[in-house]
Amino acid sequence: MIKVERNYRYVVQDRDRHGNVRVYLRQPGKPKVRLYETPGTDAFDAEYRKAVNAKPQKAKPAVAPGVVLPGSVDALCMAYYRSAEFRRMDERTQRVRRGILDRFRQSHGNKPAARLEARHLIGIRDDRAETPEAANGLLKALRAVYRHGVALSLVHDNPAAKVSYLPGSAEGFHAWSLEEVRQFEAHHPVGSKARLAMALLLYTGQRRGDVVQLGRQHVRDGWFAFTQQKNRKRRPVRLELPIVPELQRILDASPTGELAFLVSDRGTPYSAETFGNRFRKWCREAGLPLCSPHGLRKAAASRLAELGCTAHEIMAVTGHRTLKEVDRYTRGAAQRVMAESAFSRLVAADAANKKSHPNPGRSEWDESDSQATENRGDKKWMVPRAGIEPATLRFSVACSTN
Repeated sequence: MIKVERNYRYVVQDRDRHGNVRVYLRQPGKPKVRLYETPGTDAFDAEYRKAVNAKPQKAKPAVAPGVVLPGSVDALCMAYYRSAEFRRMDERTQRVRRGILDRFRQSHGNKPAARLEARHLIGIRDDRAETPEAANGLLKALRAVYRHGVALSLVHDNPAAKVSYLPGSAEGFHAWSLEEVRQFEAHHPVGSKARLAMALLLYTGQRRGDVVQLGRQHVRDGWFAFTQQKNRKRRPVRLELPIVPELQRILDASPTGELAFLVSDRGTPYSAETFGNRFRKWCREAGLPLCSPHGLRKAAASRLAELGCTAHEIMAVTGHRTLKEVDRYTRGAAQRVMAESAFSRLVAADAANKKSHPNPGRSEWDESDSQATENRGDKKWMVPRAGIEPATLRFSVACSTN
């Protein structure tokens, strides 16, 4: 131990697990303070006096559970939950949005809402860089919260609006291939619940939340007539879709419920979340772990694009409101269609060239062939004086500069 020659009140010493001596000032009713200078030196005396005379920092009052501090992030979120914008969302969207914000409030709810800055949110966003969808979902929710707060003069700025979203996955959900559809059909025959679910998803191009709602009450003269679940309270989308013969065949051969074609083993309709989990299980059973219900919606839109349907025709099926949304689904299919069109023109041009020159002769790039020459006196010119290409304006001038 270090020998202390001077008398220092409330100074204690101990050893850490490595055998090093540590010196502390331990005053009654105050937190323990570490002293780093060597006891008995002038430097230690100054450090000791500073620690003894330091004014204790006031501890922040503990907030009882359920108590919302005025001006806090909690208070701003509570105001948003009471807003018409939030209450007009469908139940699932409300639940997802509230879950995102409540998790944020667990760490930041008691902090002053007005002191949240864009630089803080950039750090929070970047901490979630491995899951860009989660990071963007939080930013989107906070933008709505602060936008409402600015409208009510609860805050003066919207810091979330100043922070850009992280780029997400370029591909998004995996779109089913034709081979994957056949593999699923081979494992789940007609008459099974899994096959009926896939047919409803594939031949309507709808979301899982719409498919679980479809029932006999939506069938009118061979057509489905329904309102999509997403944004049905704010911007409802009403659709009428023909029931294609293959889907009708599977419906006729499958056990169904009354108000919902797809029902659980207990005979009750699925929720969107429960159905999504169940369908993924059917996919895994068929050896398709990457496939999902939304992937069939994407595959349906892509197939329509490959068949030459216009963007507005696809929107009439999927219910999308903007061309940008459809483009995200059909970009790959459109590229394939345009590439096929481009190469079909190339093939047609090649066929026409062969028809106009039935005996093309030997290839001019075949090294085993002798090339045509032009005699001029005692010299043989491998290239005619006129050149290989037909004469064009400024061609000789351009060549002379090489």
